[in-house]
Amino acid sequence: MSAVLPAQFQPITDEQAALLGRLTDALDHSGLWWLSGYAAGLARGRTVPTTALAAVASETIATPQLTIVYGSQTGNARRQAEALSTQIEAAGFGVRLLRADAYPLRELKNERHLVIVISTQGDGDPPDDARAFVEFIAGKRAPKLPDLRYSVLALGDSSYPKFCAIGRQLDARLAELGATRWFERGDADLDIDTVATPWMANALAAAKDALKPQVPLATVTPLRPHAQAAAGIYTRDHPFPAEVLVNQRITGRGDRRATSNKDVRHVELSLEGSGLKYEPGDALGVWPTNPPRLVAALLATLQLDGDAPVSSHGGQTLPLHEWLSTKREITRLSRPFLTQHAQRAGAVALDAILATDGMAALADLLANRQLIDLLREYPAAWKADELVAALRPLAPRLYSIASSARVVGEEAHLTVTHIEYAVDGDADPRWGTTSDFLARSNEGGTVPVFIERNERFRLPSEASRDIILIGPGTGVAPFRAFVQERAESGASGRNWLFFGNPHAHGDFLYQLEWQDALKSGALHRLDLAFSRDQPHKIYVQDRLRERGAEVFGWLQSGAHLYVCGDATRMAKDVHSALLDIIATHGGKSADEANDYLNDLQAQGRYARDVY
Repeated sequence: MSAVLPAQFQPITDEQAALLGRLTDALDHSGLWWLSGYAAGLARGRTVPTTALAAVASETIATPQLTIVYGSQTGNARRQAEALSTQIEAAGFGVRLLRADAYPLRELKNERHLVIVISTQGDGDPPDDARAFVEFIAGKRAPKLPDLRYSVLALGDSSYPKFCAIGRQLDARLAELGATRWFERGDADLDIDTVATPWMANALAAAKDALKPQVPLATVTPLRPHAQAAAGIYTRDHPFPAEVLVNQRITGRGDRRATSNKDVRHVELSLEGSGLKYEPGDALGVWPTNPPRLVAALLATLQLDGDAPVSSHGGQTLPLHEWLSTKREITRLSRPFLTQHAQRAGAVALDAILATDGMAALADLLANRQLIDLLREYPAAWKADELVAALRPLAPRLYSIASSARVVGEEAHLTVTHIEYAVDGDADPRWGTTSDFLARSNEGGTVPVFIERNERFRLPSEASRDIILIGPGTGVAPFRAFVQERAESGASGRNWLFFGNPHAHGDFLYQLEWQDALKSGALHRLDLAFSRDQPHKIYVQDRLRERGAEVFGWLQSGAHLYVCGDATRMAKDVHSALLDIIATHGGKSADEANDYLNDLQAQGRYARDVY
C-alpha cells in the first residue's frame, strides 16, 4: 500500500501522478530508461522539443553499458536474466534487459558488451520468443562483430540429447562473427542454480572490470510496488497446499463405443485463501511426489536401505526413501547420470550409445527408458549417498490452466494425461511423475502448487480481435480458459478452435462444453481431426491446410494465432502447415512466409505454449 505525502511535499499533483502512472504502466524496461533520460534533460533546463525526441532516445539508449537478452519458454531463462540485471544494476553499472523478440536486431553491430540467457526446447529448438533472434545471428544477415565481448548462459534439460544446443550454437556463432568471449559459457541443467550462480558471479566480476560505474541521476522512490511484490507469499519455492475438489477421468467414461486407451483427468483445485491470481494463458506449477511403488522397486533393485540417513552437499539429512520420493528425479534419465552409470557398469553397449555417433540410440534411451530400466539392464552398485548426489533434483511440472478465474473464482482447473504403461517382463508399470501424483491425489487431499506467469501467451488486448486456437489432446486446456474468458468478458472477436485426438468416441475432451459454446455463440467455429477414425490418419495440420484460405484471411484481418501441445511433432507439423498456407494463399516465397510468421510472433499474434 503506497503512502500518501502531505500536499506541501508532493512534487506533482494527484492528477499528474495519475497521468504518470498511466504512462509508466505502458512502458517496458527500455522505455523507462528512455523516459528517465528525457525527464533528466528537462530537469537540467534543457529544451527538448518534440522533433528532438529521437536524439534524446539515442542518448538514453546508449546509457546502459551492458545489454542482457533472454529467450525463455517456461520462465526460467527470464528469471535468471532478471536476477543478473538486478545484480549489475545494484553494483552501479548501466544495464538494459530485453526479451529476444523485443531486441532491435540492427543494434547488434553496435553492441560492446552482450550477455545472452537462453533455453533450449525439445529437440534442440529455440524458445518461441527467440526464434527470429537466433535465425538472424545464424543467418547471412548477421554482421561481423569484432568489437563485441559476450557470454552465454545456456539452459536445458539433459534428459534430451541436444542439451543446451541453442546456447552452444549462439556461443559458437558469435565467436565465428569475430566477437570475443567475455567469460565462459554456462550450461545449466534443471538444477539451474548450481551453474547459474557461479556464472553470474563471473558476469558481475567482468562488469566491474570492464564497465564504468553509472552515476544515478537521482534517487527515485517507486510510486507503486513492483508487480511481483504483490503476488502473495506463495511461490515456486513456497507452494500453496491446494485442496483437490474434483479429480475426474474424462476419456471413455460410460460409453461402450469408446475406443480410448488414454486416462485423461480433469482436476479442479481450490486456491481459496492463497492470494494466488492468474490470467488465461498462465500455468500452474505442481510439486510432485514420486510413485511409491517405483521408489520401492529402486531400493530393492539396488539392495539399499530406504531408512538409511543420507546427507547432501547442501547439508540436508533425510532418509534415502525420502530423497527418492520427494527430492530426486527418478522417472527421467539424464546424460550425466548415464555417463556415471556406464563407468560403474562397465557396459560397452552403453558406452556406444553415449558416443557422438549414437545420437538416435541416445534419444531413444532418454525418451523411452526410466532409471529402473537402466539399473536392471546394466546392473551396477551404488552407495546411497553417491546415488543421491548423482541424481538430478526433482523439479516441478507446469500445466496450462484450463479455466478462467472470471468463471470459476478461486479455483484452477487442469487437464492432465495420466502416463502409465506396461513394460515387458515387469509386473510394475511405468509412470509419469506428476501425472501419476495427480491421478493418486484424492478429492479432499492437497497438492503443492504455484502460479507460473506466461506473458507471451495472452488473449488480445483488443476484444474485437479474432483468435485461432490449435490445441490437440490436452493442448486444448488453455483454450478452454480462453473461450470462458472471452464469453464472460463479452469480447466481440470470433473464436475458432482446431482440436484433434485419436478417436471421437472417448477422446473428445470437453465435448459437451464445446457443443454448448457453439450453440451460445461463445465458440464460432470448431474443426475436428480424429486421426484413427478412418483408414488414413487426419491431424489438426491437415484440417488447417483444408481451411487454408480462410485461415490466411483471418490472419490478414488481424487475428491472433495460438498453438498448444506437443513440441516434438505436433507443433513442428502445425508450423510447417502454417508456412505452406501463408506461401500458397499469400503468394509468398518460403523465406517470405517464414518472415511473415516471425513478424506475427514479434507482434504477439503468433504464440505457442509447447512442451
